Amino acid sequence: MNDKIKRKQFILCFAVFLTNGMLALSIGSLLPFLRDAHGLDYAFCGLIVSLHSVGNLFSSFFSGALPMLIGRKKSILLFEIFFPLSFLIMLFGGNKFLLAFAFFATGVARGASSNYCNTKINSIATGMAWALNCLHACFAVGAFAFPLILMMITRTQSTNWVYACIFLVVLGVLTCVMYYMIPEDQDEVKELDQKRDKSTSNTFGFFREPIFYIVTATLFFYLCAEQGVIGWMITYFKDTGLLPPNLAQSTASILWVMILCGRLTTAFLSTKVKKENLLPAMGIGIVLFFIVLIMSRSTTPIVIGIMGFGFSMAGIYATTVSFAGELIKKYSLAWSFILTTASFGSIIMPSIVGFIADDFGIATGVGSIAIALFIDMIFIMILVRKVKKGINIK
Repeated sequence: MNDKIKRKQFILCFAVFLTNGMLALSIGSLLPFLRDAHGLDYAFCGLIVSLHSVGNLFSSFFSGALPMLIGRKKSILLFEIFFPLSFLIMLFGGNKFLLAFAFFATGVARGASSNYCNTKINSIATGMAWALNCLHACFAVGAFAFPLILMMITRTQSTNWVYACIFLVVLGVLTCVMYYMIPEDQDEVKELDQKRDKSTSNTFGFFREPIFYIVTATLFFYLCAEQGVIGWMITYFKDTGLLPPNLAQSTASILWVMILCGRLTTAFLSTKVKKENLLPAMGIGIVLFFIVLIMSRSTTPIVIGIMGFGFSMAGIYATTVSFAGELIKKYSLAWSFILTTASFGSIIMPSIVGFIADDFGIATGVGSIAIALFIDMIFIMILVRKVKKGINIK
């Protein structure tokens, strides 16, 4: 019976992470349509993309702490309802305040989902990079599928983006239903009870662990780059005229197809090669291919840059998290603090890009992401070096 529960948890977590890929990453694809429909400037677009990350930050912390009070099931359902709500607001809300809240709401739902699914899979397969990479591969499937769906819906009529919003509302409701179907086992209930009874000093013991700070810094700069590229890439290609509008829209799908391939490849290689040997190659790859992406002025090298960047970045998040698997399992709030702190990167970078773009142009704004990528590569090397030397969880 217990094995059946675990299998159902695996399948449903993977399924909801796929739909969350569509829901969460839709904002980058919808942004150009919202910008045209409401006459938004670059600075405001950067702000609302950052508000998505603020919502992510908010729920990343509280969705980790709230289950201690009301249980995991009620907690995830409470946060996940923000997905259909946010796209309803985009459909009927015309003013900037409502748009800002809608983007914040998508982040609230995304953060809770990330917290829930990463914690659930880590509890079933602790520290196993292949399981987390497969989970994030499902997210990638959803992320590359939505831009294609959006292209089919809009075609030559840009005003048809509203039908894409209707589709996302329905998908958000379906995702809530799937979360409701994920079973909780007795061990999980007992674990929550035990965590409620632990002393404060033990609960926050992860602050004494060096790996907490290294993993958090690595994820912070990774999320700077990820949200900066995903949030602005389509707008960058469309507004610079480097790619035709339809091809600019399809770059999101190209990116996520390569992220999917990269995550599946990383999941396979994680069973054959030590993860501390894989991570540095990914760190170097994202820097090199991003430089190719922003320096290129013709279609072929741009596509090569996108493909290489997506493939290289694919396994960084999940592999980095796997290094902290024992820490997350031992300390109930460790993952919430890691994700909350790291999420500031995804909040800061889109706004930085937007403000730089307003003053110096979109190309310079997007190019600034290279700084975050270079710093992330340095922290990856530090993390791997420390792991090879041996970091013991106290």
